[in-house]
Amino acid sequence: MIRHATLSDTARAIELLRASHQAAGFGGAGCFAFPFLESYAERLFVQHVEMMNGCALVHDVGGVAQGILLAVAHEHPFGPVWLASETLWWIDPAHRGRPAFAMLDCYEAWAREKRCAYAGMAGMGDDPVIARLYERRGYVRAETHFLKAV
Repeated sequence: MIRHATLSDTARAIELLRASHQAAGFGGAGCFAFPFLESYAERLFVQHVEMMNGCALVHDVGGVAQGILLAVAHEHPFGPVWLASETLWWIDPAHRGRPAFAMLDCYEAWAREKRCAYAGMAGMGDDPVIARLYERRGYVRAETHFLKAV
């Protein structure tokens, strides 16, 4: 079941955020490496639960969050159009499959409720599996970001 997260999901959300961080390789020696800090993960989750234009969804399996999608709705800085931007999306590998589609359905419905003209999803690197998923859902590549350690 996909539902809106509550503050009672905080401890589990931190665990999911940690797993996402590890899977993305952010803790390694790559060009975009940074430590996982529980206090930052907690702050990120709570902000999305509490902010007026925040979205925090969880994939609930038997009362335990096994997936999380965080997003924000905001006006684009170049003009009067609202966007929904995903901050983080992670589903425990043992609970993937159809729940991914259900989470995207809920995210897109939330974006429409917020009167967003577009909903955006991000992918780390060039993962062809996630790219195909997004493209099948009607998402198109809009920008590519490059990072350099300075």
